[in-house]
Amino acid sequence: MKNKIKMLRKKLGITQEQLAEECGVVRQTINCIENNKYDPTLELAFKIANILKMRVDELFIYE
Repeated sequence: MKNKIKMLRKKLGITQEQLAEECGVVRQTINCIENNKYDPTLELAFKIANILKMRVDELFIYE
């Protein structure tokens, strides 16, 4: 599953560390999600989308 997290995070000026802290995960988790190495849980996907002010279906692209 691809996503737009990195692009939106940078646009908002949020670091991986800041996003991870707000989501309650480690920075490496955000890095793996951004690089399509890990699909987040539904709960984490909603947390990320909320922080980045996006809907989950806009943020993640299911292929």
